[in-house]
Amino acid sequence: MTIVDLGERKRRILQAIIDDYITTADPVGSRTIAKKHDFGLSSATIRNEMADLEEMGYLEQPHTSAGRIPSDRGYRLYVDQLMDRYKLTVTDIKAIRHALELKMQELDRLIQQYSKVISKLTHYTTVVLPPQMKQSSIKQLQLVPVDSHHILLIIVTNTGIVKNKAIRISQKLSADFLISLSSLLNDKLQGLTIQEINLPKIQEIRNEMHSNEEILMPILGFISDAISDIDSRDIFLGGTTNILDFPEYNDIEKARELLRFLEKKKGLYKLLSDAQMDNHINILIGEENEFLEMKDCSIIMSKYSIGERIVGTIGIIGPTRMEYSKVVSSLEYLTRHINQALLQFLGNDSGDG
Repeated sequence: MTIVDLGERKRRILQAIIDDYITTADPVGSRTIAKKHDFGLSSATIRNEMADLEEMGYLEQPHTSAGRIPSDRGYRLYVDQLMDRYKLTVTDIKAIRHALELKMQELDRLIQQYSKVISKLTHYTTVVLPPQMKQSSIKQLQLVPVDSHHILLIIVTNTGIVKNKAIRISQKLSADFLISLSSLLNDKLQGLTIQEINLPKIQEIRNEMHSNEEILMPILGFISDAISDIDSRDIFLGGTTNILDFPEYNDIEKARELLRFLEKKKGLYKLLSDAQMDNHINILIGEENEFLEMKDCSIIMSKYSIGERIVGTIGIIGPTRMEYSKVVSSLEYLTRHINQALLQFLGNDSGDG
């Protein structure tokens, strides 16, 4: 990061302009700065400094008679050197901790809950690349009778995820048979990944079941689909329409383009996957984003981990005048607790894979 020496006066004026613009979304004039901030400077002096900052590329003037607004370059200097550290309030911390105290039944549900709570706290849109648990393996299987033509297959993976499905069968099976079959499947499949459930293993189970393929194949098919689905990575979105609350997106076509971009998720996946972290936080401002749909937005991203292993990314999207300090503080706090929660949730079963 290159340290920019603007001089103390220009730095204070630029910080005041950006702080005010983040709050109001209105161009900021020299008279406003002179009234609101005790700089001991006349509005004429401030106006001259603002003109210098504009010439240097840190401010822009949207209309001839209007005040100034920050440029992407101005925001970059702000987040790198000028913004004050935001201190989370008791209410902020309670909101996050409330989410952390919720019963953690499934890992994907837990991550979605985090995305919702941070979106509600910041009023921006949250995007989460969920944990990449390479090669999930089977921890436990259970078959439960539902009625004369259906059984419920429940799968628990080593990553703590639970999947279940009702499977139709042509013949009624006794509870004792299902208990016996559950035991056999656990004995043969426990600890195996999809790649390890191969033809010899299926043949071995089939032989012990006396070639009862009519029951076995639907069960094995669902096991394969469930674990493949677990190992695929989707993106969770929280507060998608929050962006529409900001005046920058009063333009319907502009809002539609952004929402379409978010909905497709492909670009978001690339942003989150490619993010390089500096001190665990990466901020892309306006045109620093490679996607045209994001040129009027900023995204702040952080990686989260299980122990030393990075497993996912969480990002917060807002207009370029977003409250950077509050978002960075909230994201750092949340990431620390996600890391702790994942360790607690997965225990020693997460492995290194």
